[in-house]
Amino acid sequence: MQRRDFFKQAGVASLALGAGAAGIGTARAAADHQWKLITSWPKNFPMLGTGANRLAELIGELSGGRIQVKVYGAGELVSAFEVFDAVARGTAEMGHSVASYWKGKSEIAQFFAGVPFGMTAQEMNGWLYHGGGLELWTELYARFGLIPFPAGNSEVQMGGWFNKEIKSTADLQGLKMRMPGLGGEVIRRAGGTPVSLPGGELFTALESGVIDATEWASPYIDLASGLHKAARYYYYPGFHEPGTTLEAMVNRAAFEALPADLQAIVRNACKAINQDLLAEQTARNPGALRTLIERHGVLLRAYPDDVIAELKRLTEEVVSESAQKDAFSRKVVASYRKFLQESKEWSRISELAYLQARDQG
Repeated sequence: MQRRDFFKQAGVASLALGAGAAGIGTARAAADHQWKLITSWPKNFPMLGTGANRLAELIGELSGGRIQVKVYGAGELVSAFEVFDAVARGTAEMGHSVASYWKGKSEIAQFFAGVPFGMTAQEMNGWLYHGGGLELWTELYARFGLIPFPAGNSEVQMGGWFNKEIKSTADLQGLKMRMPGLGGEVIRRAGGTPVSLPGGELFTALESGVIDATEWASPYIDLASGLHKAARYYYYPGFHEPGTTLEAMVNRAAFEALPADLQAIVRNACKAINQDLLAEQTARNPGALRTLIERHGVLLRAYPDDVIAELKRLTEEVVSESAQKDAFSRKVVASYRKFLQESKEWSRISELAYLQARDQG
């Protein structure tokens, strides 16, 4: 009995020592992998800023503390539009943003955020994860020492905030509208003036008249921005961003310095956040839209059919010209168009047919 007690006590002591050693090892590993995550969003902003926070927390939890990630909002470490360069040069190991902001780096990068009249969130995820899109995106970002991961989606956005009604394409002439990416080029060709501003500056710019109109995102995000206090008319659909993919970009050297298990954790944490942020939008947008209309008196309007037709025609011009830039651009546009066409053929007898049937009567 005494000998059994001795071994039992010795076993408990060994377990305690092992646990202590494991704790020390975890602490040492954590010190080796302390990352900065910089964003293009205001600190703690709903869905965008909080989504970056959750990504950082998830990486820490899944790694058992071996990677610790500190989040910086736009302007805390670098400005919203400096995220790409800062992660590329190693100022931060990770960034959370959207590829439509990086036209100056590569025009074709915008396709990995979203294309006017293009893929929805579900279709984008299909193309990126299983249709070759992510491989192309990775090939592009490798030129800059970066690795991209899908890390959220705004689903179909709203068309924008205006202080006047849009009754025809003539109302777009001379309109100063905040709209980045390919959608901004479409607005330019329609006679407007696209303006690129980070989200944190939109309310002031719209209220002061620096811009005449702005798009931002969805009712959930727009409500939190207070844009209803600066404009009356809220237009749909968001032709310019039908399923905008958010990105987590990682400095390639920092990523490759991680052991294989931690690389897998970062990769799959981004995949989990990609799904989580889309689900959050789907859950929050209906209530936010009701609040905007019923409590704040926002006037909901649909773009006229002739305006949509013209914007769609101009989009085809923009996309076709993008395919002529260089061989890599042709490859991206061809891949995108092929997947979109196949998705449209399927959605006609699946999602679209079902929604029409559901809404009958």
